[in-house]
Amino acid sequence: MPIYKAPTRDTRFVINEVLQLESHGNLPGFENASADLVDVVVEECGKFCSEVLTPLNLSGDLEGCTRNPDGSVTTPKGFKQAHAQFREAGWGTLSAPEEFGGQGMPHVLGMMAEEFISSSNMAWGMYPGLTGGAIAAILAKGSPEQQAKYLPKMIANEWLGTMNLTEPHCGTDLGLIRTKAVPNLDGSYAITGTKIFISAGEHDFTDNIIHLVLAKTPDAPDSTKGISLFIVPKVMVGDDGSLGARNAVSCGSLEHKMGIHGNATCVMNYDGATGYLVGEENKGLAAMFIMMNAARLGVGIQGMSQAEVAYQNAVKYAHERRQGRALTGAAEPGEKADTLFVHPDVRRMLMDAKAFTEGMRAFCLWGALQVDLSHKAATDEDRQTADDLISLLTPVIKGYGTDKGFDTCVNMQQIFGGHGYIEEWGMSQFVRDARIAQIYEGANGVQAMDLVGRKLAQNGGRAVQAFFAVVDSECASAKTKPEIASLAEKVEKTNAELKAATMWFMQNGMANPNNVGAGAHHYMHMMGIVALGLMWVRMAEVAVTKLGEGSGDAAFYQAKLTTARYYGERFLPDVGALRRKIEGGAEAVMELPVEMFATA
Repeated sequence: MPIYKAPTRDTRFVINEVLQLESHGNLPGFENASADLVDVVVEECGKFCSEVLTPLNLSGDLEGCTRNPDGSVTTPKGFKQAHAQFREAGWGTLSAPEEFGGQGMPHVLGMMAEEFISSSNMAWGMYPGLTGGAIAAILAKGSPEQQAKYLPKMIANEWLGTMNLTEPHCGTDLGLIRTKAVPNLDGSYAITGTKIFISAGEHDFTDNIIHLVLAKTPDAPDSTKGISLFIVPKVMVGDDGSLGARNAVSCGSLEHKMGIHGNATCVMNYDGATGYLVGEENKGLAAMFIMMNAARLGVGIQGMSQAEVAYQNAVKYAHERRQGRALTGAAEPGEKADTLFVHPDVRRMLMDAKAFTEGMRAFCLWGALQVDLSHKAATDEDRQTADDLISLLTPVIKGYGTDKGFDTCVNMQQIFGGHGYIEEWGMSQFVRDARIAQIYEGANGVQAMDLVGRKLAQNGGRAVQAFFAVVDSECASAKTKPEIASLAEKVEKTNAELKAATMWFMQNGMANPNNVGAGAHHYMHMMGIVALGLMWVRMAEVAVTKLGEGSGDAAFYQAKLTTARYYGERFLPDVGALRRKIEGGAEAVMELPVEMFATA
């Protein structure tokens, strides 16, 4: 049976000591986020995930979801009951606005909960997970009436939400969608079309599901400029909030998938369903991007979360499994074989996983803090800087986090040898579940193109220059501490490599756009490595300070310092190699005739 224990000590370290969330107590929403309260919230959330959700992960994967003859969907045994516990405990309300029944806590705590939930049961977490993005879109673009009608129930998790973009003939290119929205006399719209890959499109958790659907009105431009966004409830909602008749929306089938079997990924049919315009007509894509950006951050944490749970299981296995002898002689002569921990390759894979997951956790939580500060920082300048940083780094969190998260899961499976390929050990599930995170909410190649094609040049490069400045400032400070001066110098050097690659894009992108396309993914990984380097410098600074103060938790801080140095030796050198790949340009591959790619 796979195990999972939420990494609460590490998370509290990042939130309270590295990010110093309490220092923002003068800002709205941060008033109650004291270190003591954060400790309680983190520990209790970790307890719920470890004790309630983890035991359902493997069984949910094996059982999957069932579509019934009437089009309803039954989720795996225990899933519905777990959601009732989740709802009653208020975990879905953590960072939602108080105006509509939320707790109004910083988004940082919401991100913490997303990680723990995803590690313990990724498929289950996707049911309430998408609701947060739907709430964000309605908050930003919905009318006061729509907000009052839908948000309290959604924030309370009495109703859940979805996002409906993809159609059978189109994925990322949403300008090709065919779903139609025909105006009704009462101001509503009749929505007709088919959407695919709709996570949590139908289930038995709640009495109602609030679908956010992209569609085109009859006279709209047949492109992305003609897309509108609509609220389409599964069950109609009266003005008093009561539920009425079933709307003309149904689950036509369940997708048969590689992983996340416990989540109902649906083909949704809209047969003249009643929908309500959100925001302005033909401005739906901008509204949906609010939801998608929230989802992309959540998907980034999914990549890291699967790596974390896979790592925990691999560590446990390496402690218990005896195989071979240490290269320098028997470590335990009294036993017939040594544990896997004596083998250098095993330790390498485990330390790579540790350095990535801990660094990525800090990166995601720091990113969540930028979301908070982009709305609540004290000055316009600080709000702008935070917004620039999180806009720039969202595709990096999603793309690098899921690429590296999947690779880490594969390496942790490798430690199990043949047992890693057997379902009962659970490692196969972590690999299969992690794989989707590189694909949905915009495949990672799309994330890379968003980063280099849009984000770098926006506002004259203001965001990327702000990121460079943060890294350089942090490194300058850290270089004054002898214990981590070498690490800081390495991160500073890799930041210089990233600056050079950025300049190369600026100089060569216009001349040959294929150069941008060929190097975008490498660049995204460069920025991810530098961002994690920044996080490790910050964590190392705290560790040095705590050790100097004679902290009673010296072993914890010494481990942080050791892992930070390991990151500097193992990960940062990759940046130079990636820059050389980028400067290879399109590598003439675009000049090859299509016939070159023919198969026999």
